[in-house]
Amino acid sequence: MNTKEISTILLCVVLLLSCSNNEDKSDLTFVKASSVISIDGRDTEDAWNEATWHDIDQVWIGGTCDSDDFSGRYKTLWSEDRIYVVAQIVDDTLIDIHSDGLYRYWDDDCLEVFVDADASGGDHQYNYNAFAYHIGLDGKVADIGVDSLPHYYDHVVSARTHKGNMTIWELAITPYDDTYVRNENSQPIKLSAGQNLGFAIAYCDNDYSQEREHFIGSAVVTGDDKNRGWIDAGIFDKVILAK
Repeated sequence: MNTKEISTILLCVVLLLSCSNNEDKSDLTFVKASSVISIDGRDTEDAWNEATWHDIDQVWIGGTCDSDDFSGRYKTLWSEDRIYVVAQIVDDTLIDIHSDGLYRYWDDDCLEVFVDADASGGDHQYNYNAFAYHIGLDGKVADIGVDSLPHYYDHVVSARTHKGNMTIWELAITPYDDTYVRNENSQPIKLSAGQNLGFAIAYCDNDYSQEREHFIGSAVVTGDDKNRGWIDAGIFDKVILAK
């Protein structure tokens, strides 16, 4: 084997390793809201008809769910000041067994929305490089702060309605970047067409167990450890804000 052949083989190995270590994240488009969105859990505004449904079907924790136990999808819109989300969640059992909303909130049924305002990716476990908003059945919103403790945040306004086993969640999220400081007068960012975001959504599903039985997300996460969204913004989908 000559030097050129060896170099070619080494190059192929490097490329294969590179591909295996980089997640192929989907590029999503968020449409700008053409009318005012009322957060009432009903998604009746005409603007919602302009948005596309996306599945919440990636198992991050637990085994495969049957469709009665869980199924979900979501759509999004944006304005200069807000990211709007509607999620349709089928869940045959809704429980909130932890009365303290800052204690093991991820083990109750809750919707979780991940936002990386500048799509920079990277670690956000104990910083505000990105946010992992846990929206409880009571509407309280929790995430971990720079002090490694959970806190409530007023960045998300939500409402829910029910029909049979389906819950419609409607959210308005005020976007903040990594300059945010809790309990100070931090200013949200303004959104504009062409801007990139990191985004994912997931659902914690519990059917009367001590711990959540399933954690199902929207983003494809490679590797054995798929429960990385609360730490690594690199697993979020890439989003572009359209006009």
